[in-house]
Amino acid sequence: MAQPGSERLHALDAVRGGALLAGVLFHATVSFLPAPPGIPLWIVMDRERSLTLAVLFHLLHTFRMTTFFLIAGFFAHLMVQRRGLGGFVRDRLRRIGIPLLVGWPILFAAIVVVTIWGAVVSAHGGPLPPAPKYPGFPAFPLTHLWFLYLLLWFYAAAVLLKLAVGVLDRGGALARASDRFVGAVVATPLGLPLLAAPAALALYFTPGWAMWFGVPTPDSSLLPNLAAAVAYFSAFGFGWLLHRRVDCLAALRRGWPANLALAVVFSAAGLAITGPAPLLAASTPGLAKAGFAATYALASWSWTFALIGLALRFLDRPSPAIRYVADASYWIYLVHLPLIMALQVAVSQLAWPWPLKFAVILGVAFPLMLGSYQLIVRRTFIGAILNGRRAPAPSRAMAPAPAAA
Repeated sequence: MAQPGSERLHALDAVRGGALLAGVLFHATVSFLPAPPGIPLWIVMDRERSLTLAVLFHLLHTFRMTTFFLIAGFFAHLMVQRRGLGGFVRDRLRRIGIPLLVGWPILFAAIVVVTIWGAVVSAHGGPLPPAPKYPGFPAFPLTHLWFLYLLLWFYAAAVLLKLAVGVLDRGGALARASDRFVGAVVATPLGLPLLAAPAALALYFTPGWAMWFGVPTPDSSLLPNLAAAVAYFSAFGFGWLLHRRVDCLAALRRGWPANLALAVVFSAAGLAITGPAPLLAASTPGLAKAGFAATYALASWSWTFALIGLALRFLDRPSPAIRYVADASYWIYLVHLPLIMALQVAVSQLAWPWPLKFAVILGVAFPLMLGSYQLIVRRTFIGAILNGRRAPAPSRAMAPAPAAA
């Protein structure tokens, strides 16, 4: 089993950071989605709507979490190799469990405050709608931190599976078979359908599935929905196995143009079935549902392979700027949602064109989030928790001695 080179790890770290930052763009689009009058998709719906941002929303949701979980699985296996299972579990509880337990109450309170403000703005001085009654267990408002909760499930499953394989596969036959599988998947045209099949089947058999919105987000229950669990654990598991065959990254590096072309074709085919605007109606069994489930899952994996290949091709050298953004991306994603929501509420009733509003939301949010990362995270105990280390303070060059008189 080959060991990964540092350049490849830099590229994959950039992909992981990019997937998290794509989530900020994703949430920034929601208030602009075209929807039938009187049907709120978000805490506030902007007076300006955009079909362009609707397509961007759809495309980002197609690949961003599949990409993230694949990279998470890759680095999880790397960490198990370096630190052992005990060290891996301790590290994951610190860097994933603590942010979830500590961050959720703070962020949820901020989201509730912004949601109330959004309701007041949307009411235009009229009576507020009644507060929704949240169902009981296992329902739970995980908000955008659901990805941390799901990661803990995946880490636990990976540890248990590794222990089981260690007992049942003492001769290594199963490990060798998995290595051959990974090699075949990235080297043959049949690889994408094999990887996409579990997610496609899970989506097709999801009752009441709103196809246009892709994988149902598991943000409202302590029991993840089947489609999300299957789609994202497939990606995590393949990332775990891919680290055993890092030589296969060379095939992804070479194949990014073909994978990018396939991603565009599959996404276009899916949107041809549903249309570019949000489709709220629940899908019914039939060819349309089957076709969209297949094209959506194929697009998800094609985009993921294309983006990883692009990073390996163009971002395979250490870059201080990219490393900084990759380190900051975790903090940015954790804190972005209430800030993005507040900015959406603030501009929602302004008579500005949507490109200007969208630019203002991002143009205000990103400097604030990057500034907070630099001031209160990067070189503090928060940075040590989130990134596993505190960034060193910049070295100060010694001032030259004054010249002798």
